[in-house]
Amino acid sequence: MPNSMASARDAHGNPSRRTLHAPTGRSLPLGLGKLYRRTGKREQAKEHLTTATTMYREMDMRFWLEQAETELRELR
Repeated sequence: MPNSMASARDAHGNPSRRTLHAPTGRSLPLGLGKLYRRTGKREQAKEHLTTATTMYREMDMRFWLEQAETELRELR
């Protein structure tokens, strides 16, 4: 059993070294919003960032909500 525990730990990595990632599909509106904001496409940025803030708020994903809200503030 000790070998299986070590294998599982290796497969999942060291939890203390993990970064906080939003699941890919859920991070897409934030990523697109950032991209559009940085390339001057304000309407598209606003649409995606608004979607991201709503989605993160509903899922209680506070870290990502703060990221999306910061991007939205930068847009204004």
